[in-house]
Amino acid sequence: MNRTAQAALFAGLVLIMSAGCKTGTILDIRDAGVPATIGQNLAMDDVAQGIISAGSKLNWTMAVQTQGHIVGTLAIRRHTAVIDIFYSTNSYSILYKDSSNLKYDANRKTIHPNYTSWIRNLHAAIQKELGGAGKPD
Repeated sequence: MNRTAQAALFAGLVLIMSAGCKTGTILDIRDAGVPATIGQNLAMDDVAQGIISAGSKLNWTMAVQTQGHIVGTLAIRRHTAVIDIFYSTNSYSILYKDSSNLKYDANRKTIHPNYTSWIRNLHAAIQKELGGAGKPD
């Protein structure tokens, strides 16, 4: 094999290997507004139930830790994402807590891009469940 063919083969292998190693910045949703119906705000229990229901519909396991704090876990094949959800009657935040097999890099604050999709989908589902438009802020 000549040097040009070797270089092309090497470049192709590097490209294939790097394609499987993509990561993106951790997405944290901070202080997203809880939609209010006209003239009426939701109670803490209503917000909690909306978050739990939205997560359950997307296969998240939601565990209430205390009033105002839910831990969500999503396990897909060998991948696991764990999030903290802090909420009040006015807002909620979805924050990265832990993961396995998602290429998390604490120094660079990066993770597999699927994590970002899961968080965006959860945020949209929570908005929809709580009476919003179902679209992230």
